[in-house]
Amino acid sequence: GNPELPTAVNITWSSINFKTILQWQPKPSGYFYTVEIHGQTSDTKKKCILTTETECDVTDVLRNVKETYTAHILSVTAAVMDNFEEPPFAVSEKFTPYSQTVLGKPEIQNYTQKDSKLNIVFQDPLTPYTFPNGSFQSIRDILQHDLEYKLYYWKDQSSGKKDATTKSQKFEVSVEGTKNYCFYIQGIIPSRRENRNGQESVVLCTSIGKNILDEYGAEVFIIAAVIAIAVITLAIVLSVILCKRKKAKAAREKEPLNGV
Repeated sequence: GNPELPTAVNITWSSINFKTILQWQPKPSGYFYTVEIHGQTSDTKKKCILTTETECDVTDVLRNVKETYTAHILSVTAAVMDNFEEPPFAVSEKFTPYSQTVLGKPEIQNYTQKDSKLNIVFQDPLTPYTFPNGSFQSIRDILQHDLEYKLYYWKDQSSGKKDATTKSQKFEVSVEGTKNYCFYIQGIIPSRRENRNGQESVVLCTSIGKNILDEYGAEVFIIAAVIAIAVITLAIVLSVILCKRKKAKAAREKEPLNGV
């Protein structure tokens, strides 16, 4: 082999919604990296051949998501690739996409609050994998019954949270009809020991019967009241000044002209 070539260190798997990136260090100088993906039951596949990068998208060679893989990161020169010597390499930790990929953010499509019901409709995150017709598979298509979603909701401007769980793509929960609510959703895989909770969706809030006080708070009304008082005070002062000037002018006009 070529023991003088540095081998990769700090090898990590980064995977969200089954899109998987392999990363490592250091940046090569005078040599290249080639990635080999080894499965327990599948043939070895090469990716990112003779690359000077320190990351490699290996999604397309991990299609059997329940397979457990290891990555061999070979340190090579162009000359080594032309002969049968085994180059030095580093081995990653084992990685199983089905149990280790992180669930991405669900996309909230629609939500309504009517009377005492809050209804929310959302969409499963998509994966990079496709059906034969070219459409993308969702995480539900792969995880199926292992996938759940949890809704966290609370009264607007309150800290007390409630939660609900569903295996579908919608929630309907009972709420106080006169109160506004905020909420977010995240995917859950209860069968996992690690990475059970997915990324949280954006936080959204309903706006049923929201008035200006709810929207902007009491500070706006205090400022408005101060301005109104200032305007009224100014109007009174101006009226008094104009009235005094008018009286003074009338008094001067009534004085008899000198020498008449």
